[in-house]
Amino acid sequence: MAAPQAPKPLNLSVTKPGRVALELSPVPARWQTPTVPATAHGPPTPDRLRVAVLGVGSLGKEHARIYADLAAAGRVRFTGVFDPVSETARRIAEKHRVRAFASTADAAAASDALSVVTPTHTHHALAKALLVQGRHLLVEKPMTTSAAQATELVQLAQQHQCVLQVGHVERFNPVFRYLEQIAAEPRFIEAHRLSQYTARSTDIGVVLDLMIHDLDVVLAFVKSPVTSVDAVGIPVLSASEDIANARLRFANGCVANLTASRISPERMRKIRVFSGGATTSYVSLDYRAQEGFIYRIARADEPSSPLWKKLLAAKDATIVSEFAGKRIVREPVPLAKEEPLRLELESFIDCAQARRTPLVSGESAQRALDLALAITEQMRPSQGFQ
Repeated sequence: MAAPQAPKPLNLSVTKPGRVALELSPVPARWQTPTVPATAHGPPTPDRLRVAVLGVGSLGKEHARIYADLAAAGRVRFTGVFDPVSETARRIAEKHRVRAFASTADAAAASDALSVVTPTHTHHALAKALLVQGRHLLVEKPMTTSAAQATELVQLAQQHQCVLQVGHVERFNPVFRYLEQIAAEPRFIEAHRLSQYTARSTDIGVVLDLMIHDLDVVLAFVKSPVTSVDAVGIPVLSASEDIANARLRFANGCVANLTASRISPERMRKIRVFSGGATTSYVSLDYRAQEGFIYRIARADEPSSPLWKKLLAAKDATIVSEFAGKRIVREPVPLAKEEPLRLELESFIDCAQARRTPLVSGESAQRALDLALAITEQMRPSQGFQ
């Protein structure tokens, strides 16, 4: 596996500096990982990787579903699941005909690679113990609750030659792949990520829970250092922020305005990008529906659309119309719909078997985490967070 670069700190001008690490309660005993002798692991399976899932709640059960499908297709050996709620683990294990492990240590001993889909404040302790034992890991986002913890995991993955991938699933969404191709010079980005209140992930605020997805996307997309942050957040139903907005400015002049809420009556995951360069354009995309439109100046050989076509404004139709003395094209984005989580897990398996640096490496995820923590910290003094 190629040796990753050392993490680079973000160049931020935060107007209200403060401590960045979040102070959360210790890892509960039910998630603690007893030490497993290194000899229990043995050599990796050459043909099929042995995989397990730690935590089979609302997201972890989807990891289990996909691993079961991949096992049926001969891609992996799905060894089993662990969850501190034994009935939950038993139900998911029976559904997929795998073991319900009695402990995280048992799961580690039977696996080469694991998905860590547990509460955020358990990630560091679990991942640290597993990396030391030589296991490849996909850790759900956010990777940890502090920059220091993230740095330690990155270093351990390098030291033990393990793949450390973080679950920023939008990077595997066809929407993101299209953005990289079509909007070469982003100048302004607007993202909305809204969800209803579910009482999940209340050990962290909405920035680490939801906005971090868009932070990861924007950092990967813009490819320029962040120079300033202006953020506001409000706690409504939780001890930390439930709705937040952050405005980021990059060294290349790009500006990103991100809004996240987990108390919205509607669900939304959308991004809009104004791009400069030789061909200016405006792209509006929906992550959930995996569809959207691109608006651009019409070419000389593109005739204007008839009135009936404009009135229908069909989703799958290209419309050319007059606006402010110019002809504008609105055309649907050509996306092949795929399940991003499946693509993410397939990529993790491929990287673990080949010992290849993943698309969302620990280093990449740490940059998004550093920015999320800086945003959260800027909110804290003015909003009176705990």
